Amino acid sequence: MLDDTDRRILRHLLADPQADNAALAARAGVTAATLWRRLDRLRDRGVLQGTEARIDWRALGYEVQVSLRFTLDKTEPRAFDAFTAAARDVPEVTEIQTFLGSVDIRLSVIARDMAHWQQIWRDRILALPHVTDIEPLMLVATIKDTAELAL
Repeated sequence: MLDDTDRRILRHLLADPQADNAALAARAGVTAATLWRRLDRLRDRGVLQGTEARIDWRALGYEVQVSLRFTLDKTEPRAFDAFTAAARDVPEVTEIQTFLGSVDIRLSVIARDMAHWQQIWRDRILALPHVTDIEPLMLVATIKDTAELAL
């Protein structure tokens, strides 16, 4: 699927996603035209799916990060849809993931401080529908956070 040139381009793109095309082409050892064609082909094939901004929420005053693992009521046919619709409406939810296993859904939630977290917990999280179990995990430190793999 990918040849060595594609892998080299992707490695350099992951290492410096803000590099302009000329710098990226030079680092990857290809011409700007080759880089453009290859990136276009990688987008067409779904390998590259756009550009995203990563926000440091702590820099914006959100000091508390919590991961919540939910088990939903399996006897209710619309539990999943109702839960995810309600979770999308919680402004402090930054991520929603689904799983197979004993945990059905995981939410990432941010708060300015513990008082704000308590308000979110009481007013928004505990009001989510069809929950049979919640396991909150408070983030203490991030040891590794990368999307890079060996290409």
